[in-house]
Amino acid sequence: MNDIPRRGPIARFFVGLWDVMNFSRRLILNLLFLLLLFVFLVIMLAGPRTRPLLERTTLVIAPEGALVEQFSSDPATRALERALGQKGGELQLRDLIRALDAAARDKRIERVVLQVDKLEAGGMASLREAADAIARVKASGKQVVAFSEMMDQKQYLLASQASEVYLDPMGGMLLEGLGRYRTYYRQGLQDKLGVDVHLFKVGEYKSAAEPYVLDAASPEAKEADLYWMNDVWQRYLADVAKARKLDGALLAKEIDQMPEGIAAANGDLAKFALQAKLVDGLKTHEEVQDLLVQRGVADEDAEGGFRQSSIEEYLTQIDGRIAAVDPRPQVAVVVAEGEIRGGEQPPGTVGGVSTAALLREARDDENVKAVVLRVDSPGGEVFASEQIRREIVGLKKAGKPVAVSMGDLAASGGYWISMDADRIYADASTITGSIGIFGLIPTIPRALEKIGVRSDGVGTTRFAGAFDITRPLQPEVGQVIQSVIEKGYRDFTGRVANARKKPVEQVDAIARGRVWTGAQAKERGLVDELGGLRQAVTFAAKRAELGEPGDYQVRYIEKAASPFERFFTGFIGSRIGASLARDSDIARGLIAKASPQTAQDLRFLEGSITPTRGVPVKALAYCFCGF
Repeated sequence: MNDIPRRGPIARFFVGLWDVMNFSRRLILNLLFLLLLFVFLVIMLAGPRTRPLLERTTLVIAPEGALVEQFSSDPATRALERALGQKGGELQLRDLIRALDAAARDKRIERVVLQVDKLEAGGMASLREAADAIARVKASGKQVVAFSEMMDQKQYLLASQASEVYLDPMGGMLLEGLGRYRTYYRQGLQDKLGVDVHLFKVGEYKSAAEPYVLDAASPEAKEADLYWMNDVWQRYLADVAKARKLDGALLAKEIDQMPEGIAAANGDLAKFALQAKLVDGLKTHEEVQDLLVQRGVADEDAEGGFRQSSIEEYLTQIDGRIAAVDPRPQVAVVVAEGEIRGGEQPPGTVGGVSTAALLREARDDENVKAVVLRVDSPGGEVFASEQIRREIVGLKKAGKPVAVSMGDLAASGGYWISMDADRIYADASTITGSIGIFGLIPTIPRALEKIGVRSDGVGTTRFAGAFDITRPLQPEVGQVIQSVIEKGYRDFTGRVANARKKPVEQVDAIARGRVWTGAQAKERGLVDELGGLRQAVTFAAKRAELGEPGDYQVRYIEKAASPFERFFTGFIGSRIGASLARDSDIARGLIAKASPQTAQDLRFLEGSITPTRGVPVKALAYCFCGF
């Protein structure tokens, strides 16, 4: 019999070390499993942090952050930010409106309080939709009280809809009008840095790229901008005058004579606003809270001393009443917010692939009977816009009606993705149109020469390497690019003509890059109806023969949260999870402040020169048309 060889001391050492490591590995895995099991039990036992909504509750709407169509951060990040008590962030327009509409019907809500000082308001169209929702609360017979310490004219559009508007005696609020001023880079880029920017476009009003090639706005740009801005401003004055029961002409005159009026008020902006009847009284925050205690139900444990619910708490109450399974047919809403770019893009940016995939999901879902595309976009890449437009056409071929609801901005590429809908809705103050194409190519040989660098080499043809930005742009190459841009413009106007059933010549007359308000676009046949998302949903449901509003449901189709995001959101939403997050320095470290955004214009210039396979220049349908 052979003897089993004995291991030497070195071998025994490594075998023993391996056994220890293997035991440690199993121990760690088991501990992690027990920890996860404990966390799940905690979530189940802790439950959501919701309090019952009592009778005679005051709904306090005091948002901090930007008013958006769609969140730009993931659910887990938002949940952690809330748990850590971090303010700011974003408020979805749809959430604000559904909270207001629910409050108008909810017998437990006695009144609504608006504090909009810290709301970063968006464009006029979204503000007017929110203002209409506030007006519906007031029309239901419920009191709406607005208070502010300092607010701008956009915030005031919401506050003006209230039954009573109060301003801090040391506060201020001015109506100053609309302006749009841009920075122009030609001298800095060309003369100082030696960067030559070559612009190729069709349409004398297509002014998006003017800052890179001019030192000031062109006469055409000023003409077009002033035309639509005056329309928006007159509508703003009319909205405020109607809500405050003022004479619109007198209000405009008081704004024009503002220096004299403020001087007469001894420089007191709050007193000036009171004299102009823009507010009903001057009260401190404490005085307004005392007023609400007197009118409502005193609650020593509540902030301000009166029974109240924040909009976040109220939305949780609303969502908690929604049935888990809803068998009713659906009207799907897909949001297209932000610049249009190629490929997969996160929320806040429209992706040619990702947004098209959401529309395709709606087409393939048997429960979805109609679709509304909510557009808030200045446009972007032509090819990505075309990918999305094709999905709209595909939905219609599948027998599903499609309506477009334009938000603050649906211009250029934003109009490209809208034009084939069965019906286009826009607010009267929506910014749209800008039907035009352009391309930008900066070349830097002079910039390189300034630091003693030059480009040289050979090619098999005179066009080999012709689009290299380190080389001068040859005239014949520019001719090629201009031909591509002109073809893109013909594609754009041709598709608009086909979608809107107009002659191409008629489309060209209202195109050429010119921007219109929603009201002006309707007059020119680019928009079908004036209205918001509610009207678009109603049309889509009616076209699909879904019956009355209670007979169908409205569902937003968005990128689904990952399993981890759903788990983490649920955990942080529990009482124990929130407590752990607040007390954890590690958790706080997970939330990093976003670095300041680089200048939009220069970022746009950089993005416009990103190479695209097979084409000499990236065709852009973009509009710098905000204020």
